[in-house]
Amino acid sequence: MHVFHIHYRNTQGTLMRILNAASRRALDMPYVQAEPAEPAHRVTLFLDVNPKQMGQLRRDWHAIADVVDVRAGAPTAEVLEAAGDWAATPHPPASPTAAASARAAMA
Repeated sequence: MHVFHIHYRNTQGTLMRILNAASRRALDMPYVQAEPAEPAHRVTLFLDVNPKQMGQLRRDWHAIADVVDVRAGAPTAEVLEAAGDWAATPHPPASPTAAASARAAMA
C-alpha cells in the first residue's frame, strides 16, 4: 500500500485526469483527499499498487500538464484509519430492491 501526494495547478479537469489514471486501472481508492495548498493544490491517494503500476501511474501523472510534483510514501495513521473505515463497509452498497429485480429477471 502506498500513499501518493500529487501537487497540481487547479485548472479545469486536472483533478479528474489525476483520478482517472487510477480508475482506468480499476484500482480501489479507499482514501482520497483533495485540498488547497499554496501555490498549488494537493490530492492525497491511498492505493494498493505493484511496482509496475506505480511506474505507470507516476508516468501518467507527470504527463498531465498541470501536475507540479508527484511523491509516494508510506501511509500515515490517519490514512490507515480512514481506509479501514472504508474497507469495513460493503461495496457497492447493497440495494434492497436489487434482490427482487434479480429474481424478476430470472423468472
